[in-house]
Amino acid sequence: MEARLNLFADQLAMKSLKHLTSAGRVNAESTVPEATQELVRLRASQINGCGFCTDMHTKDALAAGETQQRLHLVAAWREATVFTDAERAALELAEEGTRIADAATGVSDEVWANAAKHFDEEQLASLVTTIALINAFNRLNVLVRQPAGDYTPGQFG
Repeated sequence: MEARLNLFADQLAMKSLKHLTSAGRVNAESTVPEATQELVRLRASQINGCGFCTDMHTKDALAAGETQQRLHLVAAWREATVFTDAERAALELAEEGTRIADAATGVSDEVWANAAKHFDEEQLASLVTTIALINAFNRLNVLVRQPAGDYTPGQFG
């Protein structure tokens, strides 16, 4: 399989990707655990059908010490007993933030309040930007049909 457009060879696309990547790096300064951030990125990528990002964030999470069991259960997190209440709140926020068009109100007040019980304002800002950025990356990759499976952890810096 070959991508419709080589985002990595196009000068304009590379400039845009550089800025998106830089914006995402800010979240590394957050006190939201990296594991939680990766779970959020993985869940949004699953929902959006982005194979490239699903591959990337599964491998990055494993490289950072995440377990296979938890990664296998991200898609079924509601029924899984391996996630903390804070992780569940973050996954729920990621789902509603990704499926924003499915509800007239976007993210519900209940989901927001639940997330706010577990995360302070700065952490919520980090989660919101993480969700928005992964959705942007997902859409780029889905639009061009970026192939999945060849990513190696740390490949993009």
